[in-house]
Amino acid sequence: MKKKKMLLFSGITTTLAAVATGLFGFALSNKLMYIQQKDPEFIRERETTAKRFDEAWYNNNLKCELNIDSPNGYAIRGIMFQPLQTNNTIIICHGVTENKINSVKYARLFERLGYNSVIFDHRRHGDSGGKTTSYGHYEKYDLDAVVKTVKAMIGEDAILGIHGESMGAATMLLYAGTVEDGADFYISDCAFSDFSMLLRQIAKTEFKYGSIIPVHFADFFVRLRDGYSFKSVTPAEAAAHIQKPVLFIHSIPDTFIPAAMSLDLYHKKAGPKKLKLFDTGEHAQSFNENMDEYEDLIHDFLECFIYKKINQEPSSSNVIPFHF
Repeated sequence: MKKKKMLLFSGITTTLAAVATGLFGFALSNKLMYIQQKDPEFIRERETTAKRFDEAWYNNNLKCELNIDSPNGYAIRGIMFQPLQTNNTIIICHGVTENKINSVKYARLFERLGYNSVIFDHRRHGDSGGKTTSYGHYEKYDLDAVVKTVKAMIGEDAILGIHGESMGAATMLLYAGTVEDGADFYISDCAFSDFSMLLRQIAKTEFKYGSIIPVHFADFFVRLRDGYSFKSVTPAEAAAHIQKPVLFIHSIPDTFIPAAMSLDLYHKKAGPKKLKLFDTGEHAQSFNENMDEYEDLIHDFLECFIYKKINQEPSSSNVIPFHF
């Protein structure tokens, strides 16, 4: 009798643990799909206070608003800035919970380097449509639509680059490695290399959950509810297929996405590439904490991998001279 009670108790305990784990997995999938966005006014005020957002420049250099049809069935909203007399353009991809205002600081950076820019809101961010956030899976197809639209506007002879921060960087790498290697160069700032691995780390550090089982449950519910698997969000696999030059940037103090992930991406990428790990800056703060060095880094990367190649070709009329 006592043995039966113990078996019954053990069965109930196991069942409750399984239910709790399943509920945690469902809750995690919910949190991921519908992650809370930062308030737009908070982002604008933060960037303005830090003198990274100049509203006068923003209003005066706004060339046109972009309304691009996503292949996923909603509108992608963006802005093209053309302060310079050139067709050379950089597309800037923001991180999760941010919006295109966070990208303006990079638009100003690339203006100094001779580029016009396009900033846009990822799906379910800012003014763009979309019901869920997918951390690069569906976003990579949106980026493909943005690239095609921008190319049609600037012409095939223009230099086109893509800069991505955090989720935006992961999206960019997934686009270049699995959809189309459609830009001339890429700059990946604090991207994750493997979404499942990142989630396991977050579950362990933030939720104090040592088991990987809840992540497996979250993956199950995401596949069921949103139609993709975490395995499809693995930029490290995509990086191996990118032919164009990639600059990988990360800050060593980053505790949200470890710098080791950019190191992994760098090792997976064959061909032209460069890696820079800054000594200062938390997650997505490499530029904010190292502005001059960040700009010099990109300048040297472009000189090494883009302009030298162009100067070896018969015509280099599209190159913008630098004045420092």
